Amino acid sequence: MARILLRTVALLGSWAIGLLVAAWIVPGVSVSVSGFIVAVVLFSVAQAMLSGVILKLPHESATLFLGGTALVLTLVALILASVFTHGLTIRGLASWVATTVLVWVVTTLVAILLPELFTRDETSPST
Repeated sequence: MARILLRTVALLGSWAIGLLVAAWIVPGVSVSVSGFIVAVVLFSVAQAMLSGVILKLPHESATLFLGGTALVLTLVALILASVFTHGLTIRGLASWVATTVLVWVVTTLVAILLPELFTRDETSPST
């Protein structure tokens, strides 16, 4: 149970970091505290709902959908956060694309690296 909680916190943290980095470096992106909180909450709800659907697919099909689903999920969460708050503003198609990809890349890197960190902790000798 602790692993699932830690993984969830790490993935949400990575999405939050990706959003903050996008607001910092992508022109046309601004985020307030309320927009940031709503975006992270919406992402977590959407992630939980879509993850359940993907996990029910056969393994071969699920792996095909993971990358595309994550990109779409990121875009949907950004759109919802932008629509439901005035705290997230993304102006221009290039900014939307750059923000979606940047947040997706950060989250994907954490998803790839996180299991490696757990494996290292378990295999390291205790002192």
